[in-house]
Amino acid sequence: MAGEGNGIETLATVKVEKSGDLYKIVDSLNRTLKDRDLMFGLALDEQEDNKMVFTIYKT
Repeated sequence: MAGEGNGIETLATVKVEKSGDLYKIVDSLNRTLKDRDLMFGLALDEQEDNKMVFTIYKT
């Protein structure tokens, strides 16, 4: 899947159980792997209140 013309490509998306500390892992991944053109995102799922969506991007 390609990004919206901004040079960002979605590599993978997965739904996971909602967790208060999950953002810490995403932050650590972003800090550690930014020099490898990878970016990680975390968002609340719009359909399921107890789920979050974790996404890996190539920049």
